[in-house]
Amino acid sequence: MTPLSPADAFFLWAEQRRQPMHVAGLQLYTAPAGSWDDHVQRVVESMRKHVSARPPFNLRPVFHLGHWFWEEDEDFELDYHLRHSALPRPGRVRELLALVSRLHGTLMDRSRPLWELHLIEGLADGRIAAYVKVHHAMFDGMAAVRMLQAVLSEDPDERRPPMWAQERARRGPLEVATPREGGLLGSVLEAARMGAQILPGVGSGLREVLRGSSQVDPIGAAPFQAPPTIFNVPISGSRRFAAQAYSLDRIKALGRAAGATLNDITLALCGGALRHYLLARSALPDRPLIAMVPVSVRGEDGPAEGGNQVSMMLANLATHVADPLERLRLVTESTTMGKQRLSGMTRLERLAFGAAMGMSMGPALLTGYARKRPMFNVVISNVPGPKKPLHMDGMRLEEIYPVSIPFDYLALNITINSYCDQLGFGYTACRRAVPALQRMLGHTDEAVRELEAALAARASPPGPAPA
Repeated sequence: MTPLSPADAFFLWAEQRRQPMHVAGLQLYTAPAGSWDDHVQRVVESMRKHVSARPPFNLRPVFHLGHWFWEEDEDFELDYHLRHSALPRPGRVRELLALVSRLHGTLMDRSRPLWELHLIEGLADGRIAAYVKVHHAMFDGMAAVRMLQAVLSEDPDERRPPMWAQERARRGPLEVATPREGGLLGSVLEAARMGAQILPGVGSGLREVLRGSSQVDPIGAAPFQAPPTIFNVPISGSRRFAAQAYSLDRIKALGRAAGATLNDITLALCGGALRHYLLARSALPDRPLIAMVPVSVRGEDGPAEGGNQVSMMLANLATHVADPLERLRLVTESTTMGKQRLSGMTRLERLAFGAAMGMSMGPALLTGYARKRPMFNVVISNVPGPKKPLHMDGMRLEEIYPVSIPFDYLALNITINSYCDQLGFGYTACRRAVPALQRMLGHTDEAVRELEAALAARASPPGPAPA
């Protein structure tokens, strides 16, 4: 048995019926030209030939002596994990999102490896959908994207083994590849070295929590300064998922015109969408909403290893500001301050910093105090995806949408995933706590148009004064 890292084990500890802790991806494919009507069935049958699974897809969680471990499932059954479905007529995107919403609200069986692959046909336009569901204890967002890149191919004629049949590295975030010294002395020295980096990170995280509890930061974002909102309530186990794609060039053009990063632009757009949604429900607070932005500490390149290697940063979404340019300015200043806090830390320090801040939120969630004084209001992730077109068994991948995790008192999660020339926004929410989630798509459109108009007006020279 292999012990889970503390970061991975957290997602098993925190899971309950109302709070499933899995993430997923919705992918839309186009079948190759000239393919048969039973193309999806042929793909499924080809995948079913790979009856054995490699780690971590053959591992199930077991609780032993007060801790979680990965143990090989000796009764692995592929048909349980690989599922073939079809949409009811008329096969609109609406029916697809309804199916994904139901699948995403269902807990996975812990007596089996914690993953599922659903191949879904029946879309009216002939496309094929894949809904891939994995427990967050297995992969974080960046690891899931790298897994996707390892499974798919740039060559439409290449056939790669499915995700469970590929061999990949799995190393916990606090483990190291090789000790610096041999034997017991080397292990002791390595542990001391890691502790020397972890403790400062824990201290920085706790100081950040104390700073937010003792003083107000009008521009940046500090813990426990977020206003209570309709998103910060207990949740149910049902889910609603909405998704929409934008041209990546269109969003990058906003960044060039404003002199802002792509991440700052997406945060500002989310802030605008949230402002419009809350205004429509007469529920907009006077103070700005605060977003928690996960920060990957993985290298830019590397194997598709599992586990969670994530820290966190808080961002001011400036939802109290009507002017989209002023909102973007405040968002940029806030993220700049957050990046500066993390910039001087080592990788292990960043992990410890995020863990310390996350643990500080625990008592507020357990007692319900998070409803009155949330640490932050919403989680917004931006995960860079593949830059070149990919294929699976000859099918061209057209769109990717992330499906993520709402928590108790964090009923809405927004995750953005880039792919080639598109930026896919995925909104995942508690069905009860966040009604009419699909309207968030229209509000996002509104936020994009507002920012485009404001930047265009700023760039245009003023007209002649009236006589």
